[in-house]
Amino acid sequence: MKHIKALIYWIVIIIAPTLLFASNQKTANVWKPLLPGEGFEGWKFDVLDGSDPYLIYKNKDGKLIINGKDNSPAVIQTVKEYSNYELKFEWRWLEEEGGNSGCLIFASTPRFLNVWPKSLEVQMHRQNAGDFIYIGETIQVTEAQRLKDLPPDSWRHRLRINLTDDSENPIGEWNQGHIIAQNGEVTVYINGDLVNKGWDMSASKGSICFQAEGSDVEYRNIKILEK
Repeated sequence: MKHIKALIYWIVIIIAPTLLFASNQKTANVWKPLLPGEGFEGWKFDVLDGSDPYLIYKNKDGKLIINGKDNSPAVIQTVKEYSNYELKFEWRWLEEEGGNSGCLIFASTPRFLNVWPKSLEVQMHRQNAGDFIYIGETIQVTEAQRLKDLPPDSWRHRLRINLTDDSENPIGEWNQGHIIAQNGEVTVYINGDLVNKGWDMSASKGSICFQAEGSDVEYRNIKILEK
């Protein structure tokens, strides 16, 4: 009996860590929703004029509804910070002319520029989805993506244009966004098309935000795969 107990003991000592490691690996490689079924647990807000964020942001029927039109600029931001991950979401415009919004990644210092935290913006502006905009953080792209001969005070010095502007669906239809952040590289796909890729990202971790920037827009199926 002693020999059997000893054998069981050593089996547990040797195999248990392996099983635990395998379990952790399996958990790490699972897509997780970022938006709760209701409410905003795990998120925080910043509204430029200090008004009620719940007038701007709503979580309803599985959608993040952003009432940006006629409201103050604002961000909704994950409490948790992320490093290497894949982020997927869908968005659609509710106004006939489209509009403006963006996904901010590697966000840190609040109100670094206007109400926007220090971050790298992945632009969702109609017909410009996938542009990079520096908000304190930088990333390297091909020289052709940098606009030339700009006035010294132009905000477009912070802009790195995307590789294609014809990847978006018509107004009212859902678009698919896919952002991959891995070891200093950021790759962006819109509706399956590669629209941007950069390297030497200046930040290694930060939170994720969605902007309210003067337009009504909906997001859904926001999920993340941590690596």
